[in-house]
Amino acid sequence: MQAVNIRQLKSNPSTALAAAREDDMVVVMNRDHPQALLVDLQKLSVPDLPAVRVALAVSLFRSGAVSAGFAARMADKPLAEMLTLLSSQGISLTGDGKAVAEEAREEMRRARDWLAKPAA
Repeated sequence: MQAVNIRQLKSNPSTALAAAREDDMVVVMNRDHPQALLVDLQKLSVPDLPAVRVALAVSLFRSGAVSAGFAARMADKPLAEMLTLLSSQGISLTGDGKAVAEEAREEMRRARDWLAKPAA
């Protein structure tokens, strides 16, 4: 097991990930206190790693941390299949209703402004 501090992790994350791949895990230290663990998913020896990847992708999409496209790549699924999966679980594909409505209003305002400009 190795330990890295946050500064080392920020400056060279690939080294920490390589260490997690080679060792059991890497402990991330914050001011001499353990804060997080980096564990290579392959080393977890879970019986169904693809299902774990899908579950992580769904969870990150649900929380708004990643886009549907990123979640699909993470889960190693075609985008259409990922969208179907998210929808079947009752997860909104459009995000927060208020935010979506406000974004749509802003897009309409921009479109009206563009249409109102005289032709050059």
